[in-house]
Formats: sequence, C-alpha cells, structure tokens
Amino acid sequence: MDNQQLAKRRKDAFANGQSSAFDIFIERAENAQYWDSDGNRYIDLGAGIAVLNTGHRHPKVIAAVKEQLEHVTHTCLTVTPYEVAVSLAERLNQLAPGESRKKTVLFSSGSEAIENAIKIARHYTKRSGVIAFDGGFHGRTAMAMALTGKVDPYKRGFGPFPGDVYHVPYPNEYLGISEQQALDTLNMRFKVDIEPQRVAAIVIEPVQGEGGFYQAPISFLQTLRALCDEHGIVLIIDEIQSGFARTGKLFACEYAQIEPDLMTIAKGIGGGFPLSGVVGKASIMDSAQPGGIGGTYGGSPVSCAAALAVLDVIEQEQLCDKALAIGELLSSRLNQLAQSYPAQIGQVRHLGAMVAFELVKDGDASVPNPELTKQIVKTASEHGLILLSCGIRSNVVRLLPALTAPQEILTEAMDKLSAVFAELLG
Repeated sequence: MDNQQLAKRRKDAFANGQSSAFDIFIERAENAQYWDSDGNRYIDLGAGIAVLNTGHRHPKVIAAVKEQLEHVTHTCLTVTPYEVAVSLAERLNQLAPGESRKKTVLFSSGSEAIENAIKIARHYTKRSGVIAFDGGFHGRTAMAMALTGKVDPYKRGFGPFPGDVYHVPYPNEYLGISEQQALDTLNMRFKVDIEPQRVAAIVIEPVQGEGGFYQAPISFLQTLRALCDEHGIVLIIDEIQSGFARTGKLFACEYAQIEPDLMTIAKGIGGGFPLSGVVGKASIMDSAQPGGIGGTYGGSPVSCAAALAVLDVIEQEQLCDKALAIGELLSSRLNQLAQSYPAQIGQVRHLGAMVAFELVKDGDASVPNPELTKQIVKTASEHGLILLSCGIRSNVVRLLPALTAPQEILTEAMDKLSAVFAELLG
C-alpha cells in the first residue's frame, strides 16, 4: 500500500492530536537511511528524535534483542525481576557522572523519567517547589507539561497544570539573555514567589532539545550546582535528548564537570526500543518507600537487552569521538551555507552531533523566520532528506544523525540541504 493510501488510513484511525510531521510511511530502515512504501530512499537526520544514536537496526542491538526474545519478554520488573535489568542498572550506575554511589530506576518513556525524578526529589527533600527553564521540554504528561517552557503545541488547552512550578530564563547569548540575567531572575523568584527552603528541585537540560539546541554555559551549570548545594535543592539534569554520546561525551553535563543529584535518561539508551530511567545519588534514590516507584512496562527485558548492546556499541565503536567528528563536518557545511545566505541563517551551533541552524529575517536575531523553517523541512523531505524543526520560536532546524552514519552519507545529506536552499532562495 502506498503513502497516499496509508495517509488516508492514518487520518481516519488516529486522533488529530497525535499528528505526524510527514505522510511518509517507512517499510525498512538501515543505519542512517530508510525507505518508504513508495520505494523512496531517505537520509535520516532525525534519528527518531535522537533515539537512534547507534543507527537503525544496529546488528549488535538486533542480535541482543533476538537472544532476549528466546528467554523472556515480560514479567514486570516490580513483580519478578530478571538479570538483564540488574546488569543494566549496575552499568548505568557505574557510568553516571560523579563519585557518589548511584542507584537506578527504569521506565519506558522520557516523561515517566521526569515525573519520577520529581517524585523522588519531593520525597527526599519533603519540599514541593520545582524550578524549570523557559524553552525547556520535558514531556507531555501532566508534571512534564508543567515543567515544559513552551506553550504551543504542548501546553495549549491542556491546563490547569500541577502547581508549585516556576520558570526562569535559560541563558542564551544569541537572544540577548545573559547568564547573569538568568541568575538574577532565579534569585528574584526566591524573593517574590518561593523561598529556596521550599524548593525541592531545579530541572535543566544542559542542551535544550525542543527549545532550540541552545547550550547552557558551563559556568551557569556550575553555579546551579553550588546554589543547589547551598540550599539543599536537588539538581536534576535532563539528559533525555543529549545523552549517550550524542554531544561527544556520554552525558552533556560532563562538559561542566558537575555531578547531578538525579539524571533523567531515555531516547538513545534503548537503540529504538522503549526505555527510560532515573540515575542518581543512592542516598536520594533510596528515599521513596518500596512500591512508591514503578510501572507495568518499565525496564522491559527486551529493552534492557537492547540498552546493554547500545552501551557496548558506544564503547567499541567510539561513538563519542564520532559524534565530535560529525558535529565538525555538519557545522562546517552549515557555516558555508550561512556565508551564502547571511540574511536567512542567523546562527549555526552544535555540541558534538547536536547540530542546529536558526532561521531569521534580514539577519536579525530578533525576527524569527518560522515560515522558511517549514519550507526547508518540507522541501528537504521531497529531496530525500529528513530534518526536524524545533525552537520556542519555531525557527530552528536540528540535525541529529545516527552516530554510526558513514561520512559519505552525511556529505550527501548536506549536498541535498544545499540544493534545498538553492531551490528556495536561489
């Protein structure tokens, strides 16, 4: 059945709210490419929104899953557990940044990880307040929406949201928000909204994902770490999109050389299979009573087997180093495009293989160009290139290739993107 027929079936079968970016229905995928129902080939620079750091159907991931299928597919981790989950938790505890002893809990989705990180922080501190950042994205469940700093489409019409959540600006030099301004606003929240002794947690992405791939300054993350230590606040680092070699380190917060109290993980850890978790200091993680944390499908044995294979691939294939090389390749080509189209490309930025370019009008950072962003993403798909847009102003294109992508595929992808710009802008 072709794309057009499937698109009609999808429209009739799925609720409007669960939309799709493209009416492209995938039949098979391999590493950094896939093919649709019409036989068209695409280079995938979305990687399932940073899920497929190890590429589509990595042989070692598939082999691990097949092996696990021969043993057990589900018992419920909170009923009768299994060794593969224990092995994964042990490995995550060992890999998490910092010297403190760690413990792990496992779930299925990023939103679950965020919800449970807040539960753990509140239980441990016996406080209720949570501070998050403008432009942050933490998921679509109730608390995750409250933390998310972007209204449309994630929060519009879904309120009211859980209370005691406060937002402050995310430092963003390009948009004129200094680190000091962000800290001053945070201190003002302590004066006018909630005293620090009532704040359970501060939640931050070291690189904002949906928010536009803006990077938190290293000094800002270090200051937050000191502030949380001073006031007994739990620092939650959201590594859901930036984790597992995506930025050139296993976790992006390692650049700041800080130890999170709690760290949320998902996406890249599962290699295409649903898995998420919270990894944190054992003294904090152990505060919740038995049975207070869990879920029916959390820590699926199949997903845990996939995750162990993903960690092997990251190490054996040196994906952190490959992420750095990919980032240099893509950003170099984008900077060449920016020289050719200075009125449209306001900034190119990357940390490892989290790469983005911001589209503006007349080279003015204060005037976003979401219309051109939509055109580029749509036209790119017609050229066989899958791109994702993002940003609080809907004017950023993000590039998230598989870290296993061959250089010739990435070069072809950038050639296609150059052709898109030439077609749209001349």
